[in-house]
Amino acid sequence: MAELETRELEYFVAVAEVLHFGRAAAGLAIAQPALSKAIRRLESRLGVKLLERSSRHVALTPAGEALVHHGRHALNAVSAAAEKARRAGDQQARLRLVIKPGGDANLLSGILAAYAGRPDARQVDILFGGATDRADHVRDGRADVALLYVPFDDVTGLDHETLMVEGRVAILPPDHPLASRSQVTLADLAQETLPRWKGVRWTGAPEAGPGPEITNAAEALQMIRLGRTIAVLPRSLAQPMHPGLVYRPVTDAPNSELVLAWSRDDRRRLIASFITAAVDACGTT
Repeated sequence: MAELETRELEYFVAVAEVLHFGRAAAGLAIAQPALSKAIRRLESRLGVKLLERSSRHVALTPAGEALVHHGRHALNAVSAAAEKARRAGDQQARLRLVIKPGGDANLLSGILAAYAGRPDARQVDILFGGATDRADHVRDGRADVALLYVPFDDVTGLDHETLMVEGRVAILPPDHPLASRSQVTLADLAQETLPRWKGVRWTGAPEAGPGPEITNAAEALQMIRLGRTIAVLPRSLAQPMHPGLVYRPVTDAPNSELVLAWSRDDRRRLIASFITAAVDACGTT
């Protein structure tokens, strides 16, 4: 079986991303002839042509398309492995927790206080992620643990502990037909237009119409005010309530879970201690 060298794969991905040998070589800080030679060597080893080249044009072949897709994941995995190895050997490592701004359901202060009281506590660095990328921070080693909302966030490849279970609310403009009700059901929301959260396939209600793509709660609230969409969110993410909008419990929506997630292969005492403190602080078992 042909083997890939990490450096050659890095070179190929750099060319594939810009489709220009000169710019890729400059970005890699190597000479263009050396880069071209490395790509030819890689093609020879694999026995396939990865790039179509002319004096004016560089394009990926089908084999090149496949390699760049999987190559990015491979390079990310190598980088994550190196980072995790360094952290595992660092006896003074600080713990890095990634959260979404406002996405801790007011639990974080208690968790941090409980952890600080443990004899093996370390400094905790708080990182802020976007609406949908916090799990990736843990997968690629940028963070050690994350606060995530299930089922909205993808926890594939992660272990997690549930810290809180809560219901969901529908957020509506005041002139919406459902705004006059004290509560709503999923059937009431069928065929409503709900936002498409970038990176999330599930909107929170069945048979929802495709709404505008958004990346954060501020965008969602703006679209709701304009009457372009409604939203269904975990109750804690709908706090504080914004004036001019209506919040109604969705009585039969599946519960949402706020979870603390970490990499399945991370068995450091640093992680275990923080998990224990978080579970104790939140009263979960």
